[in-house]
Amino acid sequence: MINRVVLMGRLVADPELKTTNTGISVTSFRIAVDRSYVKAGAERQADFFDIVAWRSSAEFVCRNFSKGALIAVDGQLQSRQYQTKDGQNRTAIEVVADNVSFTGERRESAGTYGGYSQAPANPRANAYGSSQAVPETPAQQPAAYSAGSADDFQAMPLDDDLPF
Repeated sequence: MINRVVLMGRLVADPELKTTNTGISVTSFRIAVDRSYVKAGAERQADFFDIVAWRSSAEFVCRNFSKGALIAVDGQLQSRQYQTKDGQNRTAIEVVADNVSFTGERRESAGTYGGYSQAPANPRANAYGSSQAVPETPAQQPAAYSAGSADDFQAMPLDDDLPF
């Protein structure tokens, strides 16, 4: 059997980290996912999904994402039964996140990249844990590949003696 859900959407509110009685980190948050089609003359519609992340994934989400940030979630669909305070039986359907990741979206106005700060706690590490410094302005970005020329490549002889 297969139970796999992959979603990419925006957080509707700031995620809040909670801890269970046994000390396990957990967070629940909701994301809005735009529908891929729009009816003529109508506004784009969105669907809202509840997500639950546990342990290090929960800590990762709460540390790096905030309201409006684009987030990618890979997980499993789960349903559970519960009873409200007034005794009514309800069913909750939610995605239990296995993997949560950045989307690579850059938000210039907020000074963030994909919902996380460009200035990490360790100034010698970027958001991916690398020891390279994070470029802060477009002037510090590395040159694009299109800046090279055809002379940068070595021509291979066509003698049918391939090196592999």
